[in-house]
Amino acid sequence: MARGLDLDLVEVAPQAKPPVCRIMDYGKFKYEEDQKAKEARKKSTNVSVKEVKYRPKIGKGDFDTKTRNVIRFIDEGHKVKVTLQFRGREMAHPELGAKILDDVIEAVGPAAKLDSRSRLEGRAMSMVLSPDKQAQEAIKKAAIAAEKEAAASEMDAVASNSETAGSEGD
Repeated sequence: MARGLDLDLVEVAPQAKPPVCRIMDYGKFKYEEDQKAKEARKKSTNVSVKEVKYRPKIGKGDFDTKTRNVIRFIDEGHKVKVTLQFRGREMAHPELGAKILDDVIEAVGPAAKLDSRSRLEGRAMSMVLSPDKQAQEAIKKAAIAAEKEAAASEMDAVASNSETAGSEGD
């Protein structure tokens, strides 16, 4: 019967009593299954954890560069583990490390929320930041509104300059 219709006889449930078979186009069935799996992969979100390492005696420039990377990772939607490595006698002053981690939180601002508070684990102090979607959307909306405002004021300035230039020629 399946050959007459130019289709395939496919065993759907081999464990059932009696086994269940279906007449279908197997190539089309496999294609549709692959498309469903591809769509499911596209909709799923892969959150990876990026790590940025700081040191207690970090310079201003290095701090700014690493913090810019933290902000970039958060904007891309990644979680960020901020680690502060201590060496030797630096362990005597964990408050310096806590201050650096607090500065990172302050620099990142409302775009990220703190998943786990900074804690000392051996010779490292670490914390995890994750993106705050609602705050990021609010920041983007504010930036778009500011751009529109700037464009409108620029258009007004150009219009007023052209009116003054037109009246001077009279």
